[in-house]
Amino acid sequence: MGKNHRDRAVYVYNKTRETFVATEATVADSYLRRLVGLLGKTKRWARHGCGLWIVPSRGVHTIGMMFPIDLIFLSKEKEVVHVEEFVRPFRISSVSLKAASVLELPAHTIYRTGTSVGDRLENPRRSAAN
Repeated sequence: MGKNHRDRAVYVYNKTRETFVATEATVADSYLRRLVGLLGKTKRWARHGCGLWIVPSRGVHTIGMMFPIDLIFLSKEKEVVHVEEFVRPFRISSVSLKAASVLELPAHTIYRTGTSVGDRLENPRRSAAN
């Protein structure tokens, strides 16, 4: 996971609220990464600042997960189109036809950041050049 994990890490900034939603989000944009997602991760993953960005996605499930998470559904333009807070293990989220991706975050992130429908997020990729 080492270097490849770091290459894929992004921060997610809520431009509307001027707050960081995640400072180290992993982008899951391949079939295998989307399939595995957070399965097998322990509650230790769910620390402040972490996240998993599922691209593309219109909905997710928490079957096989060991802890609750928050979900932010984003349009192609990275506008928040739906949020779900404290989604417990073994649940299926709503499906949003407006969503192009879903950001999985530690529980209470939505509350802590004040993120809501209509907010605009941005996520410049980290790189050695930055």
